[in-house]
Amino acid sequence: MTTPEQIRQQLPEHTDGIEVTCHEPMARHTSFRAGGTADVFVRAMTREALVKSLAFFTENGIPFVIVGNGSNLLVSDAGYHGAVIVLSGTEFSKITVQGERILAGAGAMLSDVARAAREHALDGMSALFGIPGTVGGALYMNAGAFGTEIKDVLRHARILDLEGERIEERVLDNAACHFGYRTSIAKEKMLCFLEGSFTLTPGDAIQIEDRMQMLLQTRKDKQPLEYPSAGSTFKRPPEGFAGQMIMEAGLSGTRIGDAEVSEKHCGFLINKGKATATDIWRLMQLVTKKVEETHGVRLVPEVILLGEFEACV
Repeated sequence: MTTPEQIRQQLPEHTDGIEVTCHEPMARHTSFRAGGTADVFVRAMTREALVKSLAFFTENGIPFVIVGNGSNLLVSDAGYHGAVIVLSGTEFSKITVQGERILAGAGAMLSDVARAAREHALDGMSALFGIPGTVGGALYMNAGAFGTEIKDVLRHARILDLEGERIEERVLDNAACHFGYRTSIAKEKMLCFLEGSFTLTPGDAIQIEDRMQMLLQTRKDKQPLEYPSAGSTFKRPPEGFAGQMIMEAGLSGTRIGDAEVSEKHCGFLINKGKATATDIWRLMQLVTKKVEETHGVRLVPEVILLGEFEACV
């Protein structure tokens, strides 16, 4: 079996434009600030480096996952036995404004794209300003807030198709991305978002800024942003709201270790100090069980789990 150290030694032989570390603590790379290590952690800074790295992992049977800012990710305390890849560097974070269109790399922060839109008096992304994710992660999840989802402004996306014998770069229009509630084609097929092209509408920069700040203040007032979390832990049920159901189940403030159901917003599970991934996972399971008992609704996690988690409730 190839060890993480051997992978680190072999990858530079295949390509430049990468940084590789072994046994990387994923608590440094997730907004929960919890979880174990990744056997191999790769920062790919060019498309060529990314393609060659992916080809190397595929050819050698090494599991891999491509992640964004880690703002919707919970990594097992046992870690991830494979390679975690992030798109890094200027090539992947570049933001270009062309008239009423913005082109943004998958590694760009969504808030930076929203700022660029405001600077050019382009409207349509204000509600996405406070989402702490990358463009790639937002496309993967079809991230949204305050009634706006990223699909509402996406014209097309450039992707890497990883399913065939060859890794191919293609362009998908909005419909081909198969967007749904917190889902996209990337949850159906092995592909990686590289870039998004967004079509916006002319607006007033001051009004756009005012709305961005108003929505940001709403987040601060209603959400426990002062604690590590992954935002809304569960998807919105077909009827009702997860946070309300969790509160009505009497779970506000419930703790397992340092993981807690936020009293400020019960839809958030937060890390009050030194919560482990297991603490958070056990609390997720407890919440799921209690809400099903009280409301007859089985909540579905919005948070993506990476690594092995054992049933414990």
